[in-house]
Amino acid sequence: MTKTSTGGEDGRQALLWRLQAAMREASAQGVLISQTIANRAGLNASDLECLDLMQLQGPRTAGELARATGLTSGAITGLIDRLERAGYVARESDPADRRRVVVRVRPESLTALNALYAPLQAASEDLNARYSDEDLALIAAFMERNIAMARDFIAGLKAAP
Repeated sequence: MTKTSTGGEDGRQALLWRLQAAMREASAQGVLISQTIANRAGLNASDLECLDLMQLQGPRTAGELARATGLTSGAITGLIDRLERAGYVARESDPADRRRVVVRVRPESLTALNALYAPLQAASEDLNARYSDEDLALIAAFMERNIAMARDFIAGLKAAP
């Protein structure tokens, strides 16, 4: 094991534990934030998270959303129906294949949701301002690798008997 400036092997183990604990707590807080925002917006947490995925990744078919989330096609259809009724998304013909339907976020519908997130966004911007560009690049790379690891883990769980 590599010795570090934190006090050798024991210091590294303590640092790794601290990191793991912080990541687990951040994950839990993310779930709780989603649930709280979803409740305030009259949605459920799965609907809100899928809406966020569509914002981040762009328009998706129902099948793509089902694969990305692990939800059944029936559950995704209900989720899309709820988001469409609430005005957050629209079903449109896929420009690449007119036989397919894609679900697009309606950005103009997000004003109330964005207002709920505004205090958290401001606090996040204040926190980010404390770090250099190099620090932020390292943190972003770590998070991106962590996301990829989580996706692989989920896929492995789904594939297991």
